[in-house]
Amino acid sequence: MPVRIRLHRTGRKNSPAYRIIVVDGRAPRQGKYLEAIGQYSPRGGDKALNLLADRALYWLSKGAQPSDTVRSLLRRAGVMKTQHETRLARKLADAAVPVSEA
Repeated sequence: MPVRIRLHRTGRKNSPAYRIIVVDGRAPRQGKYLEAIGQYSPRGGDKALNLLADRALYWLSKGAQPSDTVRSLLRRAGVMKTQHETRLARKLADAAVPVSEA
């Protein structure tokens, strides 16, 4: 089951608001979702993005693929940088473990 992180539109006409949701990749845009991890309001000014960063990191670590727009929002919130640093630290730790010669 391909898991995606994408936007789910809410709000009135000419006043968009979006939920950032985790969903099965085959589900329709307004269909059922696994979990809502944040909100994005493009007209919200300073409080435009409200995100549960720990849940976003959890789903990214499980292999969820964000849409292009969500990827830019995660980058703005610093989640992508945190994920990259975590993966890099794990990779360096694995490389630093000496292999015993038999």
